[in-house]
Amino acid sequence: MRVLIVEDNSLLREGLRLILTGHGHDVDVLDTAETMDAAVAAFRPALLIADVRLPPGYRDEGLRAALAARARDPELTVLVLSSYVETSYAAELLADRRGGVGYLLKDRVSDVPSFLAAVDRVAAGGSAIDPEVVAKLLTSHRAGPLDSLTPRETQVLRLVGQGLSNPGIAAELVITESAVNKHVGNIFAKLGVSDAPSGHRRVRAVLMYLENAN
Repeated sequence: MRVLIVEDNSLLREGLRLILTGHGHDVDVLDTAETMDAAVAAFRPALLIADVRLPPGYRDEGLRAALAARARDPELTVLVLSSYVETSYAAELLADRRGGVGYLLKDRVSDVPSFLAAVDRVAAGGSAIDPEVVAKLLTSHRAGPLDSLTPRETQVLRLVGQGLSNPGIAAELVITESAVNKHVGNIFAKLGVSDAPSGHRRVRAVLMYLENAN
């Protein structure tokens, strides 16, 4: 898979490149958002990994450039890295409800197997939202449909938000996959996404976390 990394921290940039090339990916790197558009057009990556804050302003240039690249190329998948928990960034990434997006804290990269699993999920069209972001959303949402979920359903939705599959959730919670399927069905019904196409239900359910965050 072709991956474009846009990160101004040289140690992290090279670390990401080594991790991904070591697992068979074709990787190109940049250190600024200003040349991201041209690099995407030339390199044609399947996955773009970008820091939220990039030169010259170190505000949200990376996020803006990544979203613009995805708008021009709907097939492009995007994984954004950040040093801080910002639920608004995750909300923007998921706003088009198509999947193929992720938001991870940079500390998560040190857990190489988890990072690679997130890369694979995003590249396959799923989502990967950092557990700390999901945890913050769980404790800071406005009153709404999420309040109708049972504690177990809330646990399951938290893991859906992290991008886990039903078998992965079953293993994490040490319950049967049929129990997870039942919980997920209940979640979709309570959040009003049961009529959505099957490929979008999980993304829409996670998006409801973000829409209900303070």
